[in-house]
Amino acid sequence: MAMHYPRRVSRIKKARQSGFRARMKTKTGRRILNRKRRIGRKLS
Repeated sequence: MAMHYPRRVSRIKKARQSGFRARMKTKTGRRILNRKRRIGRKLS
């Protein structure tokens, strides 16, 4: 029996939904990025 992985999301869809550019588009997304920067997280 091979293992089955449910909900295999494509990388493109994931990046478009929650990637850097998607975050920069909205005001709240930019707030999220700034919060991560304050923590000291690198953003690529």
